Amino acid sequence: MAVYGVGAYYGYDVSQDFITNRIVGVGWSQADAPELQEYFRSLKVGDIVYIKASAFGSANITVKAIGLIEDNIILSNNLVTTGRNVKWVFTNIFTIPRPTEKNNVRSNTVYEEFHPEILREIIARIN
Repeated sequence: MAVYGVGAYYGYDVSQDFITNRIVGVGWSQADAPELQEYFRSLKVGDIVYIKASAFGSANITVKAIGLIEDNIILSNNLVTTGRNVKWVFTNIFTIPRPTEKNNVRSNTVYEEFHPEILREIIARIN
């Protein structure tokens, strides 16, 4: 099991669309973002995903939902070019104080989360 932070901003916030449709994914085309297409294809059943707001600079991390990858189906529909089915288990918005750290990937569209404080906050809400 791994934990991934996922952005949901397509020029507007699609977080609720992800939650309502029980999916997560990328909206850019294969030509524009082939690495993101592969990233979403690589997620495994049981991996944890959390929808996050962009955390630029010193902003705290806003988490909009936490879910589990449900199956091995790769989706393509009007919302995502490559996506996955998700069982959203926590959909209350909360913030996590931004940890002091040297390298930060939280402004990326998707990333695997490794920071122990962030992992603790995410996992505590699905148990």
